Amino acid sequence: MDIVSLIPSFGGLIWTVLAFVVALSVIIAVHEYGHYIVGRWSGIKPEVFSIGFGPVLFSRVDRRGTRWQIAALPFGGYVKFLGDSNAASAPDGEAIAELSEEERRHTMQGAPLWARAATVAAGPAANFLLSFVLFALVLMLRGVPVSPVTIAEIAPLPAPVQELQVGDAILAVEGIETPDVETFVTVIDRLPVKPVLDYHILRHGSERDVRGPYPYPPLVGGVTPDSAAEAAGLRPGDVILSVDGREVVAFREMREIVGASGGKPLQLKVWRAGEVFDVTLVPRRTDLPLPDGGFETRWLIGITGGLFFSPATQPPSLWEAAGYGVSQTWFIIKSSLSGLYHMAVGAISSCNLRGPIGIAETSGAAAAQGGLAFIWFIAVLSSAVGLLNLFPVPVLDGGHLVFHAWEAMTGRPPAESVMRILMTLGLMLLLALMAFALTNDLFCP
Repeated sequence: MDIVSLIPSFGGLIWTVLAFVVALSVIIAVHEYGHYIVGRWSGIKPEVFSIGFGPVLFSRVDRRGTRWQIAALPFGGYVKFLGDSNAASAPDGEAIAELSEEERRHTMQGAPLWARAATVAAGPAANFLLSFVLFALVLMLRGVPVSPVTIAEIAPLPAPVQELQVGDAILAVEGIETPDVETFVTVIDRLPVKPVLDYHILRHGSERDVRGPYPYPPLVGGVTPDSAAEAAGLRPGDVILSVDGREVVAFREMREIVGASGGKPLQLKVWRAGEVFDVTLVPRRTDLPLPDGGFETRWLIGITGGLFFSPATQPPSLWEAAGYGVSQTWFIIKSSLSGLYHMAVGAISSCNLRGPIGIAETSGAAAAQGGLAFIWFIAVLSSAVGLLNLFPVPVLDGGHLVFHAWEAMTGRPPAESVMRILMTLGLMLLLALMAFALTNDLFCP
């Protein structure tokens, strides 16, 4: 990757950095608040809650004596408890020695094992909770389609025939009944691929037959950040008329052509607001997570499709929103673990592991696509951060939980000399992983 391509303009760089800082700050703040609140509830006194490192830009002390601060380097954060010598919760032996027995109970080192373990685990748990809430919020803001599928808005298309109107409820397509949203979605793959189809609709209380375009045309519904389509300048609302001279009517036709391209350049004829122009782009080999936890490798250009109309929606129930939040959070966790495993065994490319540049670029692209896309990105990244922190690597929360598990089994913590060695090794491993991810940002396609 040419690093210059990541900085198309100074304004673009500022937007990317700002989006990255906002996303990371939200995730870190929630993670550290998990440590803070559970530590406080379990009797461990938090002295400092910091977003960022380095020189302090702003701070205040609350009525419990905790200093809340924002520091100059916004790429992390920490909670410093009573008796800690630094942000990593290393014990300050001299300070602890001067405390009374009752005061030591309010330190991380003097608290019961259950309190220490709960405080450590609360950080990743808070990240998962944030993902759950944000995914549920996205569904509540988007709404769920009403049944039968009812047209709320029609996208402008170069369609030969368009007799459908806003407010029409679609009862059948090509003679196949579509009583609800689920059936309508499954029917699309069974329809003949042709420019004009027959629709049976309900309009103003009466049923009638009209004609309209294929429901799932080659319409750009969304553009994936850091994709060939984004680099080529494609936008939501564009319609692909042909690929390498082959006319396409359905989105699935275009998907088949791209999938069979083998990565060779493709010439697209694109319609946008009445104008037609050509775009050349190169599909990228992409590893996609599957619902069962595996992966499939496909050639993609980075666009998602969409119906030629926006369906009318209604607010989901709290149960629906909660279920969606749980399922999406679990999918991110499962896909991340599966991706790491498949990279480790060489089944998929290690370029799937991205570092700070790649994450920053994606955050900027997501923010540019709108508030919902940015919220979605934060939810995904929060799950990834929570999962990473649970890895059994010293210096991470998961490493501390392993130490606590050792203490629970043996009745005593690991020796201090062993802890120092393991923490050093863990830090080296983490730095090596970060360096590898940064290399991927710079050199992977």
